[in-house]
Amino acid sequence: MYYAWTAIPDSAIPHAVNPVFQHLLDTYVSETNKVASTWKEFHDADLDYKPHPRSTNVADIFRHQLLSERRFFGEFLHTPEPAPDKVLPPSITVESAVNRFLELVHGRLDFFAQQPESWWMEVVPFFDVERQRIWIFWRRVLHTAHHRTQLTVYLKMLDRKVPSTYGPTADVSWTGADPTYSVEAAGRR
Repeated sequence: MYYAWTAIPDSAIPHAVNPVFQHLLDTYVSETNKVASTWKEFHDADLDYKPHPRSTNVADIFRHQLLSERRFFGEFLHTPEPAPDKVLPPSITVESAVNRFLELVHGRLDFFAQQPESWWMEVVPFFDVERQRIWIFWRRVLHTAHHRTQLTVYLKMLDRKVPSTYGPTADVSWTGADPTYSVEAAGRR
């Protein structure tokens, strides 16, 4: 994979006390890097952009990401989090949102790394149901990917570059990239 910018390098990922759960930390950092790279493609002038009157604008998606991730992790997984009124930067700019997002992620990594298997597997309240903490964690990662994808559509509609997330895009490729667009490519081993 080729990424033009990496917010959190692999060397900054803490080691999980139980190596079976290292993939959670690695994936959380990978997804964080993808979100931050996507956000950085916007300009401050784009913050009010929304492609449809019933769509959410860019700034509100940034706010939602910051606040809802704090809620998922703080309320359901009991990570140490700032008070809700301390989550958002004083004013939303692309830079302030990216920086705050990364600060919050850094604050969670060591906590997640220290959790034993029993903690991850414990069933806890999640809205009006109960789920294992590991399930809640993955649900949050998927929710984050959903909003990142939403913003990549906004970038394309603004005629901006869509950064690589899981491989090459129409805007970003590299030597050796091998996207699967054919039956032949799908059959490779």
